[in-house]
This record gives sequence, structure tokens and C-alpha cells, in this order.
Amino acid sequence: MRAAALWGTAGSVVLSALVAVPAGGATAPSASSGSPESVGTAKAAQRAADRGIRFGPCAAEEQLEESVRCGTVRVPLDYAHPDGRQISLTVSQVKATGEARQGAFVFNPGGPGASGMYFPMIGAFPEWKRIAAAYDLVGYAPRGVGRSAPLSCQDPRQFVKAPTQSPTHLSESYKKERIAQAKSYARGCERRAGTALRHYTTLNNARDLEVLRAALGESKLTFMGASYGTYVGAVYATLFPSHVRRMVLDSAVDPDPKRIWYRNNLDQSAAFERRWTDFRAWVAKHDKVYHLGRTVDEVQLSYERVRAAVAERPAGGLVGPGELQATFLKTGYYDDYWPMRAAALSAFLNGQPELLVQQATPVTRAATETENANAVYTAVECNDAPWPTDFRTWDRDTTRLARVAPFESWDNAWANLPCAYWPAPRQKPVDVRTAVGVLPPTLILAAERDAATPYKGALELERRLGGARLVTERGAGQHGVGGGPNACVNAHLDAYVLEGTLPARRAACAPHAEPRPLSPAEGAQASRQASPETSSLTLLRRPV
Repeated sequence: MRAAALWGTAGSVVLSALVAVPAGGATAPSASSGSPESVGTAKAAQRAADRGIRFGPCAAEEQLEESVRCGTVRVPLDYAHPDGRQISLTVSQVKATGEARQGAFVFNPGGPGASGMYFPMIGAFPEWKRIAAAYDLVGYAPRGVGRSAPLSCQDPRQFVKAPTQSPTHLSESYKKERIAQAKSYARGCERRAGTALRHYTTLNNARDLEVLRAALGESKLTFMGASYGTYVGAVYATLFPSHVRRMVLDSAVDPDPKRIWYRNNLDQSAAFERRWTDFRAWVAKHDKVYHLGRTVDEVQLSYERVRAAVAERPAGGLVGPGELQATFLKTGYYDDYWPMRAAALSAFLNGQPELLVQQATPVTRAATETENANAVYTAVECNDAPWPTDFRTWDRDTTRLARVAPFESWDNAWANLPCAYWPAPRQKPVDVRTAVGVLPPTLILAAERDAATPYKGALELERRLGGARLVTERGAGQHGVGGGPNACVNAHLDAYVLEGTLPARRAACAPHAEPRPLSPAEGAQASRQASPETSSLTLLRRPV
């Protein structure tokens, strides 16, 4: 899944047999199996419990509010050797604001490669105030991310170099060029990380979470994971079910070992096509504002006109088809991007490229962070499971899929292609599964039309976690629904996190309201108001 990660249904029709190298490791052991990793995790957790976390002012580069306190927790690079090399994970915290404190509430935002250091600031928003009153809000940067033993595979300046191409009709020479790039990137990961590369895995992320629980002084974990964070949580629940207090899994990765990760990514590309249609339908409905077309096909033609124009002459010198595609991919994640993206298209076709340039130009000052996130994403997904090693498999599957889902299929394939040439051993995915009564009841949240983690993943996760309850936002596609604009979803979230109360059976909520359209002029004004001096708290709201 891309972190940008993906969901869908049409992909199951076109998948061919997976041809992959044998896994490099054994099936994941249970926490009580007595394996070296299990013994090492227990030892590391006890050590962390004894030491705790010393919280103090946060480093300036974290760009957090003064109310947030930061610290570190030490974890083994390799849990089979708990006394060997140690790495430090950065942790952030805001103490509970109320008197009836229930403990620590730990959040993982997914990715792989995303940092949760910002999370404690979320308590300032109305949707989170009740949870913030009852819990210390705790975020962290998983291994490899940010300042947590950062991983890098390429010079960041080269990673964000622009403009780039994103052709819809691929020549053989272009495919060979992308294969060469994928091989080079995989070699860069090995060269820069060395033997440590193999240790960036979901299994180790789950073990790190167990050590973090102990370091926080919590006998049981209260946790919320979003997107890939749901997979970390599900693996943790499988390994350490008796250590779970409450667990919220928001926008769930399909945990079926057969779909980790190659097939999940194909599913994701298929789902993005459906969500791209949702965006175009919304734009067509507001044609009086945008004048991009009154049907989804007409809006697509407008988008293709912009794509052709920036292919011939990059907007602002830096926005080509690749940057355009990456910018509009975000419409598949969050519908609050829709008004500004549509305004940018409309303005561009009326001779005003500035809004598109502002939205789509790569942010060079964030190059290190962007490359780091991609490096961790690649390492975790490539290490986690077998992948096809013959490009002909990728070519066949993606070509078939792109016939019905052209929007994201090839770009998603290129993002993951380094896994075909990965130098580190592959693991066998964990068989996520717990019986009723072994794991406390968990809450799963999902949007029915989510593109990044298709809805069928939530159904599969519910089936595998005994006693889990699924709450669905019907007819919506927001990626990450808890604590967002849907009051019904938030009521279920609060009831579970604060009181341990779950619906008696699957529950459904009506979709949140669609965004209000912004004219190009209003979009330009909104962009001017988003100044570089905007506070870090304000930046928690998704940018336009």
C-alpha cells in the first residue's frame, strides 16, 4: 500500500498468480512461543518499564506546540539480540486535561513512514476534547521515521527533482527506464542502511509498540491506528492479546497474508479509480462554479487537457504530469481537497496557472522528510512479504488493471517496483487472528468508498479479530474517519474509548456533508491566507 495507501474491488478480477521468491524468514511466532524475538521483546519491555521515559521540551525540528513534551524510548534494532545495537524512538505527549485520567492513548498514523509526533496537539480540536481530558495523548515516530534512527535510500534532492512524467501510454523504453530506477533505489537502500535494512518490518513495529507500552508505565495498551497503523495494531493484537486494553483500528488494511502487500496494492489502485470518479462527479455537479464539464467524462477531458499542457510546458517550470498526478491523488484520500483542486484546474484552463503551481510544486524544504517517509515505506513493505521478482508479472497485472483503472495503476506499480529487486530477506506475513475472549473487543472504523484501504479490508479484519465491531460511514470515502467531520462516527469512538462501549452488532452512519465548492477566485484567496507562518496547530488541519 502506498503512503499514500490504497483500496478497491475491481482488482480481484484481474489478478494473476503471484510469482515470488521464497520468504526469507519463518512464520511469525506468538508472543509466548519462546522464540529469540519473543524473549528479546520481553527483555526489552522490562528494561523500558524500569527506565520509563523522561519527557522534556521538544526539539525545534519537530515543530510542535510548547504544550507538547518529548522524550525517547530505546528499543533493540534486532529483537533476537536484545542486548545488541539499540535505537531511539522519539515520543511526544500531552497530559490528560481532566481529573479522571484513564491512562495513555497511543496513536500510529500509518504509512508505513508517517510520524505521529504531531498527534498530541489534536486534543485542541472539539472532536477530541473528551478523549484528551481522559487520556495522555501520545504520538511517536516509528523506527526509521524522522529522528527515530532515520532511514534513507536516496539523495533527497534527487527524490523530489521536478518536473517528472507520468505517461498513460507506456513505451518499452519508458518501462526499462523505470526498472532501472527501481533497481537503483533498492541498491541505495542497501548501501545506506547496510545490514540494518532487514529490521524495518511490521513485526518489529509491533514489538516496538510493546516496548513503548511498558516505557509509558501502562499495564495494558490503549491504541488507535489509522491506515497502515491498523496493520501494526492487528499484528500487535495477535502477538500480545492479553496486553490490549482498548484498540481502535481506523481505515483498515486487509490483513489476509495472501494480500500483503502486492495484491493489496492492486486492490488499492482499483479503488482509487472509483474515488477519482466520485471527485469528477462532484466537480460536474458544480459545473456552474468550475466550468470543467457537466459529466464525469467531460471533467476527465478537462483534466487531460491540463496534463497535456504541463507535459509540453511544465507549469512554473516544475509541475509536469508526475506532479499533477501526485497532487490530484490526494482527492482520493480526502474530499476536503476537492474544492481547491477543482479551482486549480479551472484557473489553469483560464490562463491562470498560479493556483496549480502553488498546490503541485514539490516542497524542497521538506525533501528530507519526504524521502525518509518513502524509504521507510519501501523497506517495511518489501521486507514484510514475498513480491514478484519477474517484471513480466507486474507488467501483465498492471496492464490488465490499467484498462479499467488507469488513474493510479501504473504510478502505484512504479512506487512499489523496488520490492521486485529487494536485497534483504523477505518475511512471511503474520496470520492476524484472535479468538473471541482472547482479545478484548476492538472497534474498527471504515468509510465505504475509501480508496487507500478498500472497505473489504475492514470486513476481513473484523472476521479475524474475535469480538471486533465495525462502524461504517456509508457512501463516503474519507481515509481516516475517527475524530473527523462525522458526528455519528465520533459518538461511537468516544463511547468505546471513554467507556468501553461497543455497538451490539455492526453499525452504520450516514455520510458526512460534501465539501462546499470554491471558485478559482476564492481558492486563490484561501491559498494566500495559508502563509508559511501558519502555526503547527493549524497545520493539523489538512492543507489545501
